[in-house]
Amino acid sequence: MSATQEGGTDKSRAQERAFHDESALGKAYDTRLMRRLWPYLLPHSKFVVLSLVTLIVITAIGLVRPLLMGQVVSAAGARDSSHLFRSGVLLSILLIVTQFLSFVQVYAMQLGGARAMSDLRIDVFDFLQRLSLRYYDRTPIGRLVTRATNDVDAISELFSSGVLNAFGDLLGLVGIVVIMFRIDVKMSLFAFAALPFVIVLVNAMRSRSREAFREIRTKTARLNAFLNEQVSGIAVVQAFVREREMAAEFAGINAEYRDANKRSVFYEAVLDAAIEMVGTLCVASVLWWAGFQHVGSGGMVTFGVLVTFTQYIRQFFEPVSLLSQRYTVMQSAMAGAERVFQLLDETDLDAKDALPEPLRSASPVDEVIVFDNVTFSYKAGVPVLRSVGFAAKRGQKVALVGATGAGKTTVSSLLLRLYDIDSGEVRVLGRNIREWNVRELRKQFAVVPQDVHLFPGTVATNVAAGTSEPDQGKVKVALERVGALSLFEAREGGLLARVDDRGSNFSAGERQLIAFARAMYLDAPIVILDEATASVDSVTEARLQHAVDAVMKGRTAIVIAHRLATVRAADQIVVFHLGRVIEEGDHASLMVHDGVYARLVELQFAHADER
Repeated sequence: MSATQEGGTDKSRAQERAFHDESALGKAYDTRLMRRLWPYLLPHSKFVVLSLVTLIVITAIGLVRPLLMGQVVSAAGARDSSHLFRSGVLLSILLIVTQFLSFVQVYAMQLGGARAMSDLRIDVFDFLQRLSLRYYDRTPIGRLVTRATNDVDAISELFSSGVLNAFGDLLGLVGIVVIMFRIDVKMSLFAFAALPFVIVLVNAMRSRSREAFREIRTKTARLNAFLNEQVSGIAVVQAFVREREMAAEFAGINAEYRDANKRSVFYEAVLDAAIEMVGTLCVASVLWWAGFQHVGSGGMVTFGVLVTFTQYIRQFFEPVSLLSQRYTVMQSAMAGAERVFQLLDETDLDAKDALPEPLRSASPVDEVIVFDNVTFSYKAGVPVLRSVGFAAKRGQKVALVGATGAGKTTVSSLLLRLYDIDSGEVRVLGRNIREWNVRELRKQFAVVPQDVHLFPGTVATNVAAGTSEPDQGKVKVALERVGALSLFEAREGGLLARVDDRGSNFSAGERQLIAFARAMYLDAPIVILDEATASVDSVTEARLQHAVDAVMKGRTAIVIAHRLATVRAADQIVVFHLGRVIEEGDHASLMVHDGVYARLVELQFAHADER
């Protein structure tokens, strides 16, 4: 019994709590998050440096441009054609150089950012594979997919939108203020009279914008999780005619996502409009001041200076507006980074590897598997196994039977150390599983589950799952030993026949045969058959019996079964009830004992006779 089976309601509650935890995020500071992003940028810092150098040059050229335009206007007013021509040529050259450098700067920054985000996405994927099954039991899959896709993409926007340009914008703003004050102090003070209003507005919008983007990230994760669940369970939805109810629930989630986006758009629009208005007011203030000084009629301000000033004002508020947009992008990126690093900070990881050690006995141990007084619970305080003890000797076929929820499948999860026990001891090949290197431990087992998961690829790659390149010879031998070689060679493409997502283009029996062939290909000393024939009909089960016998031959086998007819030939039958072992023995001795096992057999065969 899996954690999902034993605690479906608890898992749903845990997932709901996870979404509430998402909303509580946001305590991290941008500087700390940027420090954590830096190691991903460091290997590609040459692109960042190139982008930064070109950005400084572009900013310097931008500061010179209004001065040249003022000179052009002055030359035109003075009818100095030679000076007008030189200024025009120089201005054209500067524009061409600026565009070329802009291409280099943007390309370098985005290339470095794309490589850094590729590294981050790989780290997230690797980390997902190291998380424990407990974490997956309580976390919606859609939320985890969002971490590796949408949230990393949000961080990537820092680079694709040219957020590094914010440094150039700030540098340009300082340069503009210095130049304007050098030209005319009074007119500069007039021009920047409304600037405090911009500062107050930006601060007011800052926290609201950040909260809006945090909410967007949370709603995105919830939307993805719901879509993932509905697409995965579409057959159940259609079978129970739940399309309208699911559509209504999705409409509610989608409305929340839409409203979160509307709030962020509103704050961004308010900020953009306000900055544009303030910029226009500043230009109007300068024009009013210049008119007051009798421009062009012997006043204090020349027409060329006025043009230069208005250009600088426009050039000042353009980066201010861009800074607000880039700040919006940064809020989205920081909200995404919070969630990505929250995932990478998760400590609920798969079992840690122990250093490989030699077996304590130089000779092969007799007891291959030992459960010694093992207690285990998926949820604290609710034990699934209670003081369980049994042993499987080398070459034995040990069957685990009992009612649904008795704890049989949990035994296989503990053997693979997918979960750690609460107390007691589990030994494999004479060694406590905590002393094993986890990878080496799992190589000792071949598992044939009830629900076979096939990966997109070919028959050969699925038989050789777990290896980088399938050995075609070994694949053929594995299929032949389970009696399925001719069946798959008869398909179009043979062993290279395409396998669709989850093996949807194969029957349940064919998927099960591939699972048996996987076990043969691995050639592990211990095999676990977890309801391996429960999902097929009796006729197909009879055909699979040859594969079952082939897989178990010469190996220690743990057979988990509800169909008791399949375990009669087992060397030992272990009967579970409410997480405890209540009977042990072979079929004959247990029938004579006339206990729980005997009643289960009678009930099952009586039901079969009624049918």
